[in-house]
Amino acid sequence: MTLGIDIGGTTITLGLVRGTEVVQKSSVPSFPQDATVEETMDYLARQVEQIFVPAVEKIGIGVPSIVDPVRGIVYDAMNIPSWKEVHIKEILEKRFGVPVFVNNDANCYALGAASKVEGNTVVTVTLGTGTGVGIVTGGKLFCGAHCGAGEMASIRYAGRDYESYCSKKYFTGKGITDTRKAAKEADNGSEQAKALFSEFGAHLGEFLSVVMYAYDPDTIVLGGGIAHTFRHFSESMWDSLRNQFPYNTVLDDLSIRVMPEAELALVGAASLN
Repeated sequence: MTLGIDIGGTTITLGLVRGTEVVQKSSVPSFPQDATVEETMDYLARQVEQIFVPAVEKIGIGVPSIVDPVRGIVYDAMNIPSWKEVHIKEILEKRFGVPVFVNNDANCYALGAASKVEGNTVVTVTLGTGTGVGIVTGGKLFCGAHCGAGEMASIRYAGRDYESYCSKKYFTGKGITDTRKAAKEADNGSEQAKALFSEFGAHLGEFLSVVMYAYDPDTIVLGGGIAHTFRHFSESMWDSLRNQFPYNTVLDDLSIRVMPEAELALVGAASLN
């Protein structure tokens, strides 16, 4: 059995994983923005203690950051200000006495999602507090030299970057803190809410055109909390993607799946080695 951990910008999810099945799961708020490294690691260890059982043989962790997966060091984590260089593998191995493996959170989600879909090249895009991209080709994770192959949302776009327009940051910038509530308003006929999601989809379509140019995937999987509202931005997303990416025959073969299940990140983290 493996303990999988997904550290997000707002939530930390932990799960006991057997094979590809999450048999027990818990979620807690993520670290306070002003927490020190020591405080965050103590907090994380206490959450692990709550779910850890003797049958756990290893721990796999996904973090929103550039990672050295060999040494298990996290660098400059997004949304965790104190994490400039954290030797998370060393710290947790000393505390729990089992091997610890660390990778980017989007990569962990990609591993979990790719195990559920067909396709030789699967790219996942998580639409949450931030925007994460994971690439799995031939059944193997492609990380790049520093686990940064999927950090495409940091590319400059419309005066800021893609993440500012393809994550919760877009909605909070419009004064919206609950995207599911906004989706219900759109369901009830709110033209303002409909326009909000339509604009979001247009931005996402432009981002997906960059993904297409970079990786030529046969499958794109959308995850994260905003994926639950896909019905409201799918049309504008496809329109924008077709407008920005000129190879229609390629897009005709492209499959875009929506898989927002948090368990997939845990399954992926648990499969790290």
